[in-house]
Amino acid sequence: MRIEIERVTKRFGPVRANDDVSLTIQAGAVHGLLGENGAGKSTLLRVLGGLLRPDAGRLLFDGRPVALASPADALAAGVGVLHQEPLDFPPLTVLESFLVARPPARRAGGAARAARGLAGRAADLFLPRRAAREELLALAARFGFSVDPDEHVARLTLGERQQIELLRLLSLGVRALLLDEPTTGISAAQQEALFSALRRLKQDGKAIVLVSHKLSDVEALCDRVTVLRQGKVAGEAEMPAGADRLVALMFGKALAPPERLPTAGDGAALSLDEVAVGDHRLDLHVPRLAVRRGEVLGLAGLEGSGQRLLLRACAGLLRPRRGHVAIGGADLTGRPYQAFLRAGVGYLPADRRREGLIAGLSIEEHVALRAPRPGFVLRPREIRRAAERAIEAFRIRGRPETPVELLSGGNQQRTQLALLPPDLTLLALEHPTRGLDIESARWVWEQLLARCKAGTALLFASSELDELMRYSDRILVFSGGRVSRPVSAAELTLDRLGRMIGGALDEAAPAPAGPSAPAEPGR
Repeated sequence: MRIEIERVTKRFGPVRANDDVSLTIQAGAVHGLLGENGAGKSTLLRVLGGLLRPDAGRLLFDGRPVALASPADALAAGVGVLHQEPLDFPPLTVLESFLVARPPARRAGGAARAARGLAGRAADLFLPRRAAREELLALAARFGFSVDPDEHVARLTLGERQQIELLRLLSLGVRALLLDEPTTGISAAQQEALFSALRRLKQDGKAIVLVSHKLSDVEALCDRVTVLRQGKVAGEAEMPAGADRLVALMFGKALAPPERLPTAGDGAALSLDEVAVGDHRLDLHVPRLAVRRGEVLGLAGLEGSGQRLLLRACAGLLRPRRGHVAIGGADLTGRPYQAFLRAGVGYLPADRRREGLIAGLSIEEHVALRAPRPGFVLRPREIRRAAERAIEAFRIRGRPETPVELLSGGNQQRTQLALLPPDLTLLALEHPTRGLDIESARWVWEQLLARCKAGTALLFASSELDELMRYSDRILVFSGGRVSRPVSAAELTLDRLGRMIGGALDEAAPAPAGPSAPAEPGR
């Protein structure tokens, strides 16, 4: 399928998210779409996927004008969107999710089956599921994905959910595939499987659009790149173009990471003693750990290896099965989440839309919910001024009345940071720069390191090994429910860290265990 975008404009109030955008996406090619957060990339994908209608301009598929009023229209036209957070159904099984959005004729066997009468239909109730199971397993085998049709979607990692959604779209016969930050938050093995699948789909003649902030992904996959800046096309380039040229097109300047100076001080911000936590997939045991004020402790490992369990236990969101958790020297074991908040613990989840923010509420309403106030009396003018100050201080591209779901990923993360209390003892973060462009990620770390200088300890999980190595004082490595001792980032190389994530935790001496073992010191 050849897709032509002609002078498309999309407005949200006074903001032009797409401003007279024109580009062509060829069949049998991977077209990269780059730009800083808020540049209009996701908006353009939503227009192509039928989630938004353009205010001006038109779309042509294989030379024919199309009007997409819904995602169903886009699917019928052969266009499927793989969103950064898959639009799936956690309560359903993998097979049930795979069957979603299938035409009724395919699900029920069509008019011919209906004509066979009630008894025939009753006898055939299980045939569509058997056929769908076979189709799902065959597609998965073709692309090297491992799937369990009977597993519930809620129990899958982000990368596994993404694979199921990709297979579902392919089963619906899409000829163009639009991917929004597909490698964000997935494991290295899942990324390689995805890249292999996309290369095969390219050979099959599919038109593929890749939105990514990772220049390495773009360089590995794309044949051509279009760069958006403030809603407009800033330039195009045939690949390979070189990272420096792409960065210059995106930001108009070269970027350097923020300066990282030692910030670890005296006093324990977090202390763990023989802590055991778990869920339906994993049991995790951390013998002893101490994190000093101002220290940055990185959590490395494949998605689902236990990092989230530890973060939630330290934030008071998950009660340990045994052991003790202390914040700033105060034992908070078994205490409710509110006690952790009062002790100065902050938590930023990876899923900004579902866990960090409330869809349907504006920036101003979020500020009102977070504002310290006596009783329940709200002062609207004060709240609005506070929202305006937060928007200015954190450079959020939005207005106080803007619903948070209309913000870009980077601006949602800025909003989350703006809502944090100023003085924290411990800040736990899941993938703090997930889905952010280079400049936004750099800005986020400037804010986090400023908190470290003020004495806040950071505990963060990331799938980006470069990020872990650059900003951590020490790193804990997780592999299949096992945890390494904290290793100084200065002692690690990317190769050694990768081997440890793969299971070679013996490259770091085991953490001390037992009640007589000394607490693990900070760096």
